[in-house]
Amino acid sequence: MAGLATVFGSGAMTNSLPEVENHDVIFVIGSNTTETHPIIGLKMKNAVRKGAELIIADPRRIDLVRFSHLWLQHRPGTDVALLNSIMHIIMKEDMTDTKFIESRTEGFESFKDSLEEYTPEYGERITGVPKQDIIKAAHFYGNAVRPGIYYTMGITQHTHGTENVYAIANLALMTGNLGRESTGVNPLRGQNNVQGATDMGCIPNFFPGYQPAAMPGIRAKFEKTWGVKLSDKKGLTATEMTGEAFERKLKALYIMGENPVLSDPDIQHTVKALQKLDFLVVQDIFLTETAALADVVLPAACFAEKDGTFTNTSRRVQRVRKAVQPPGEAREDSHIITELAKRFGYHMDYNLIEEVFQESKKLWPALAGITYKRIAKTGLQWPCPTQDHPGTPYLFKGGFPRGKAAFTVVAYRPSEELPDAEYPFLLSTGRQLFQYHTGSMTRRNEAINAVSPTAYIEIHPEDAAVLGIKDGERVCVTSRRGSINIQAWVTERPLSKTVFIPFHFREAAANMLTNKACDPIAKIPEFKVCAVRINRTVDSEENVNKG
Repeated sequence: MAGLATVFGSGAMTNSLPEVENHDVIFVIGSNTTETHPIIGLKMKNAVRKGAELIIADPRRIDLVRFSHLWLQHRPGTDVALLNSIMHIIMKEDMTDTKFIESRTEGFESFKDSLEEYTPEYGERITGVPKQDIIKAAHFYGNAVRPGIYYTMGITQHTHGTENVYAIANLALMTGNLGRESTGVNPLRGQNNVQGATDMGCIPNFFPGYQPAAMPGIRAKFEKTWGVKLSDKKGLTATEMTGEAFERKLKALYIMGENPVLSDPDIQHTVKALQKLDFLVVQDIFLTETAALADVVLPAACFAEKDGTFTNTSRRVQRVRKAVQPPGEAREDSHIITELAKRFGYHMDYNLIEEVFQESKKLWPALAGITYKRIAKTGLQWPCPTQDHPGTPYLFKGGFPRGKAAFTVVAYRPSEELPDAEYPFLLSTGRQLFQYHTGSMTRRNEAINAVSPTAYIEIHPEDAAVLGIKDGERVCVTSRRGSINIQAWVTERPLSKTVFIPFHFREAAANMLTNKACDPIAKIPEFKVCAVRINRTVDSEENVNKG
């Protein structure tokens, strides 16, 4: 969305973590916040205790539902239909912020016309949410003074994930809930320094600071600083790299701190793609499933074994200090990268990691006012353009980068792969509280494994009764891509005809089943929707965990 692209493209929150407790309405959609972001979930609970009204939109009965005033249990993949139906009511009942729309946005009339068909009745038919609850959600959010929207990968991991984000942005714009304290659109980042990594250019079409690589003036600035000629071509996303490797168009791959063998969709396809490479290098702190396939493994240092900065989900740049020395031959990532660069003939003459940060400040004005001394005890939020600037708790107070923010017309379209007669259940995947990502760290901890020892599939009691499945029994779950053997948890957490599997467990890897179809813009896979069948017994053990 023009005007908001820098923030939403980066995944950064428009507002700050302390502001969570001061909302009068919190709208959480596609985020199991208390399990995936427990500190933020705690702040949401505190806000409810202080009088905030909490709306949850999630196909599963997540823990946060216990604290909610309204739970919209919509069918997976129907977020656009739900959001457009809520906005239809806000429009019809004059809950829009006319002054904000006229002075700070454009494209409103065509957007307004696009909402006509999204009546609450239509929304109910598509999403399964009763129309009276859609109307109630519109009233909660539309009449709020300080509402905030929070989402995570339950919104983005769809073939229409970008459209989901546009719809959320539309809702905030039409009600004037951007550029003010305790409002905003707040995507929560899934790992501790994902924000910092993207800030520093770990995305295929931007230099550090979300500066477009395709713009000659921007490119020239970086060429002058780095003393090299830079390409104007857009790079590949992680999922595109896997596809190119599978087609043998990509010859070599250097993977740092990722475990795509478990985290990418359609695991068998990913493994075959990596095996087709001429050369694979993996840099990690443990010998992960991906590292086991590598030609060379570079042992890296963990967070407590290196210096630098991390940037959290609300744009706060914070100092990280080495507490212990890396074991054995493990080295800090920056050391490994500079040593590799030297061997390629490019000398990175940094004596300290702080010098890298200082260079970033010169190239990205949003960091210009941040120094290691200023963040010695407490971090600062970018933009922070000068050394007397206090940092920016919330964005867009004075306007949008391009002048006016543009509404985006978004139409509902179904997910890529829906249940049918052969595969009658809809599978969604995600995280749970005790394990983290692919388990390469948490599953080495005995205390954590004591409370979260094994994989499971959540099945609604109605479906379990039809299938003859009892709680705790092992079942075979099959998609068009493979099968896994897994323990059944009979619970009312999911909708009937939908099931859920956490993706942390290699012995029953959820991504053996998931679809590699991607959002055409963001190239993010559709982890949240694919079709599966469930068998009460497994015909033969050799078929378990195989396609």
